[in-house]
Amino acid sequence: MVNSKERFLKAYSNLPENLRGEIIVVVDKKPYSWDAVYFEVKENTVLSKKLLKTLCRIDII
Repeated sequence: MVNSKERFLKAYSNLPENLRGEIIVVVDKKPYSWDAVYFEVKENTVLSKKLLKTLCRIDII
C-alpha cells in the first residue's frame, strides 16, 4: 500500500512547475502551496504529517 508521503511526492513530481506555487491546503488558518508542503515533507517535519493527513482527507492525494 502506498502511504500519503509517497502519494504526495508522486503528485508533486507530475505537477507542472508553474502550478507548484498554487495554494492547495489551509491548515491552522495558514495557506500552503505545493512547494511549501514539499519542503515540509522533504524535511519530515511534524507539520508535514498534519499537512499530509489533511490532503488525504480532502482527496487531493
